[in-house]
Amino acid sequence: MESLHRKERTDKEKLWNWTAEELAHGIKTGLISSREAVMSSLNRIQEVNPRINALVEVSEKEALEAADEADRKVAEGGSLGPLHGVPVSIKVNIDQKGHATTNGVVDLQDNIALTDSPQVANLRKAGAIFVGRSNTPAFSFRWFTDNELHGKTLNPWNAKKTPGGSSGGAAASVASGMVPVALGNDIGGSVRYPAYACGVAGIRPTVGRIPSWNDSDQQDKPLSNQIMSVQGPLAHTISDLRLAFASMIGFDPRDPVSTPVTLKEEPLKRPIHVGLLRDVGVAKPTDAVNAALDEAAVKLRSAGYIVEEIELPLLAEAYRLWYLLCLGDFRQKMPLLEQSGDRGILKALKHYSAVAEEWWGPNPDLKDFMKGYARRGTLIAQLQQFLEDCPLILLPVSATQAFDQDADITSIESMRHVVSVQWPMTSIPTLGFPGITVPTSVVDGLPAGVQIIGRRFREDTLFEAADVIEAHTERVTPIDPN
Repeated sequence: MESLHRKERTDKEKLWNWTAEELAHGIKTGLISSREAVMSSLNRIQEVNPRINALVEVSEKEALEAADEADRKVAEGGSLGPLHGVPVSIKVNIDQKGHATTNGVVDLQDNIALTDSPQVANLRKAGAIFVGRSNTPAFSFRWFTDNELHGKTLNPWNAKKTPGGSSGGAAASVASGMVPVALGNDIGGSVRYPAYACGVAGIRPTVGRIPSWNDSDQQDKPLSNQIMSVQGPLAHTISDLRLAFASMIGFDPRDPVSTPVTLKEEPLKRPIHVGLLRDVGVAKPTDAVNAALDEAAVKLRSAGYIVEEIELPLLAEAYRLWYLLCLGDFRQKMPLLEQSGDRGILKALKHYSAVAEEWWGPNPDLKDFMKGYARRGTLIAQLQQFLEDCPLILLPVSATQAFDQDADITSIESMRHVVSVQWPMTSIPTLGFPGITVPTSVVDGLPAGVQIIGRRFREDTLFEAADVIEAHTERVTPIDPN
């Protein structure tokens, strides 16, 4: 079945409603200009951004100059990149030359980047036009997007619900039609969860697939950051997601784990087996989440996939391990957090730590970390062996739909709930595998969706399965903020 999203565009009305693929095609063929596309994006930003605060910096002059240059290149008939002339947003924790990498922190508001990070440089080479910078929580370490420098980002579906975090501004900027593609990053769900909460698609690539480095950081990267953190795009459609992903990959020597791997390998042997994983004994999925999983399973079966329910308790262990390894590294920044952090991150960290203490004690020592990293290797090997026979796993993004705003800082008990239902968000980064978020429906006024994970460096298989789910699903964004 042909995707419901991919009709040929013939009019120029509401260019902000076009996909990145449609815009790039229209610009290359002369149907539209990049200036028209960028002006439409900027007008949409002016219309809806004041209501949700997704973009905290808008680069109108810079973007229009870049759009005019893009149109000159079209007129000259030269080689054009896959995102030539297409408006994109960049998260404020990523270096973009000439702009402040604030990471949502007041003390970093003058932290001007002198160079582009690798992923931004790659998007620029692909022809993308940067129209604005998206919001994040302070230090990018919450599933909620709020900070004392830039303020709170609202979910365009429901202002009382989180847009997700830490790439909440990125997701909200796509969902509300400000841009067709946004750049975010993910160490514990920061691309996948905001995409889910806002009803768009997002991918967490394999560690090392998309290069990353911020010269503005001026400090060594913690080990957990090196082996868990990734850069990834968010978009309305899987096709746009694939286009942005392909534009961002490539080796960069600044990134210690950057890995030059071919984009697509030999096709999987068919029929492809998919494991349907609902729960790992941590948090039972809600009816809406179960329905989304059932719906996605039916669509995959109709395309010839063999979908069978599985149990995979190793992911429960990986979920808890994240709170030793990743949270442990983050807590080493406590002097900096006490100096520069805001109320939200300090309270969230207190609550994270209270939950983690139930598993790892109040003061994990070097032996605990050594055992944790040793166990991580064993779990990676176990998951890789499982994926040999069942190369894809269909599972929740979260065990529930979008949280109420500030559910993580309301109380330790509310944080305990947040942590438990987010087990799919933290278990996957712990082990370094790729995952993709696919919208499926709208339930009770909020988006629902699923996640697919697979073998390392086999994002192509995730895109193919996601295509199947999307092809039978009505596109729900862009929307006007409620």
